[in-house]
Amino acid sequence: MSTDDLPSFADVQTAAKRLLGRATRTPLLHNSFLDEDTGRDVFLKPEMLQLSGSFKFRGAYNRISQLTAEERKSGVIAWSSGNHAQGVAAAAKLEGVRARIVMPEDAPRIKLENTRALGAEVITYDRYSEDREAISYALSERDGGVIVPSFDDAHIIAGQGTAGLEIFEDAAKGGRALDALLICCGGGGLTAGCVLAAEALSPDTAIFCVEPEHYDDHARSLASGERERADTSQPSLCDALLSPTPGAMTFPINQRRLAGGLVVSDAEVKAAMRYAFRVLKLVVEPGGAVALAALLSGKLDSRYQSVAVMLSGGNVDPVLFAKVLGEDA
Repeated sequence: MSTDDLPSFADVQTAAKRLLGRATRTPLLHNSFLDEDTGRDVFLKPEMLQLSGSFKFRGAYNRISQLTAEERKSGVIAWSSGNHAQGVAAAAKLEGVRARIVMPEDAPRIKLENTRALGAEVITYDRYSEDREAISYALSERDGGVIVPSFDDAHIIAGQGTAGLEIFEDAAKGGRALDALLICCGGGGLTAGCVLAAEALSPDTAIFCVEPEHYDDHARSLASGERERADTSQPSLCDALLSPTPGAMTFPINQRRLAGGLVVSDAEVKAAMRYAFRVLKLVVEPGGAVALAALLSGKLDSRYQSVAVMLSGGNVDPVLFAKVLGEDA
């Protein structure tokens, strides 16, 4: 892929202007108990407070708000396990366009229900035997509709990068220099957007992507220099982060800047969810908790003392959440 096709920091800045008054500028939180427990200065970006419950609204709105008048007539089509679905549905509702979302039939019920509640049409599929992208493109070919990818799109990446932009702007306002930023990573769109922001605003900050075990395709790709694939037959609690391989657009951005990839287990994710609820008073979904899990489980080298942690979403199924909280009761 040509570097001319990749988004730039200027695109992130433009996206921030489009999102002004639409997206929530989530705060950069600090908690003294977390600092004491980790022996570091930690700053949290709580994207569960974002419209639709995750960072995904940022990229979705940046893409959908740029539809032409002709494109708006046929609406948008996306595929997602839930967070991108809700982000697209919310953005489409604000822009007054039709949204059709292809979602796995075993997606968390709250994500299915919330996507429908936002006015989108949900088409379910079997994630183990059907291809969600093929279904989406077939719908577009048959009925029309603009495909809104979950990560491999310049507008999506730029929109997600506004979360990183805010982190670095707010850290600078507080006179804080960040040694590291930990980012929850699936297809790599949020990570790539934050990389663009870091290159411009905080080039000395080490960026780490964090993935669930079995789905560490970014970590392995960084090691090999080529886009590796995950074994998608493996179960994982982190439904939001089960992309099979890094994006063709996101990986070249992430490869040039990431300091490494960290991997966490389901047990470490559950522990982070419990910690977030009991200590931080925040509800974090499994995929949204992996960066915090990496920090709490000691995966980050101790030389990084001032650390920002992305909490990428809070759309957790209530039954699952209650079960996770009760496991350590």
